[in-house]
Amino acid sequence: MKQLTRITFNPEVMGGKPCIRGMRVTVVTVVGLMASGRTIPEILKAYPYLEEADIYEALSYAETKAGDRNNLDNPLSKPFQYLNPLEPVALDEWEVLQ
Repeated sequence: MKQLTRITFNPEVMGGKPCIRGMRVTVVTVVGLMASGRTIPEILKAYPYLEEADIYEALSYAETKAGDRNNLDNPLSKPFQYLNPLEPVALDEWEVLQ
């Protein structure tokens, strides 16, 4: 596997979540934007301090971690929980899902 040099971990930045080059932009943010249909040019326009290589490395990191199902500390290895927008949800249930 190629060494990832743009993904950083610092407990002082975003609670130690994997970030892009020490900035307050997490890998999850970038992956979420891509998953919601944003293009790389759109992300770069919204985050002008990012570089195209940052986005590719975030996706590479997420792909590696998503495949790591044995790592219980990996938030990407936990199953996603979806809410049905038509079903009422009690506030305490919503907070648990957050």
